[in-house]
Amino acid sequence: MKANALIINERDNVAVVLEDIPKGGRVLLSDGREMEAREEIPCSHKIALVDMAAGTRVIKYGEVIGLAGRDIPRGSWVHTHNLVGEG
Repeated sequence: MKANALIINERDNVAVVLEDIPKGGRVLLSDGREMEAREEIPCSHKIALVDMAAGTRVIKYGEVIGLAGRDIPRGSWVHTHNLVGEG
């Protein structure tokens, strides 16, 4: 199976999904790892690669793009509903 989620930088704790992923869907990361989506994730949005407690720095492109506004479990959609500030 071809990767359907891209890890842009090795420091990232999120990946970008390359297609709509249904809840419970299989996510094959660009580094070969696999995971399950905990919820529906729209194409081009972020998925959490690790469990993040509220206040954790969310890293994309190797840079902090914000903070987890609440606990975000691995496999969850990361977007404006659970991401705050610029870290």
